[in-house]
Amino acid sequence: MTNYKEIVTKAVISKGKRLFSTTNSVEVSNPSTVLGCWVINHNFSGTKSNNKIIINGSYDVNIWYSYDNDTKTAVIKESNKYSEAINMKRNSDMDEEVIVRSLQQPSCVKANIEGNKINYTIEKVLGVELVGDIKVKVETNDEDPWDEIGEEDVIESKEVNIKENIDDNFIKEDTI
Repeated sequence: MTNYKEIVTKAVISKGKRLFSTTNSVEVSNPSTVLGCWVINHNFSGTKSNNKIIINGSYDVNIWYSYDNDTKTAVIKESNKYSEAINMKRNSDMDEEVIVRSLQQPSCVKANIEGNKINYTIEKVLGVELVGDIKVKVETNDEDPWDEIGEEDVIESKEVNIKENIDDNFIKEDTI
């Protein structure tokens, strides 16, 4: 006979990833060349709002550049905050936990100079998972019945085994 059991557990209900690209600019005096641009201190968190996941975060950008016709260098630090929205496919309005992961850390993919401004483009890939309670229905089969083993079956078996293994010539006397 077939029975069904329901198991309630937590599982990833929906997940997705998205590439975000942001262009910013910072004003400096008389820049000549961008020598480097790197991103550090990336922090973020996600919350649900209707059918969207809102990700709020921040990171610091350090731009190393030369100025005065490439005779001097400097590093400028700029902190950037962001708020990104992602539409997620959801099956219900159940209470879900939001997990946000950085699948590709923010990095500078382009930096150029226009007059006294350094324009830079930052790209990042964020992944979102929605975790909630689900029910899993599992088919179960009735077990085969267990055979009853009586005490007398066990004792008789041991006695027969002992009697068969008795060696009458176990003790032998030495003759001189």
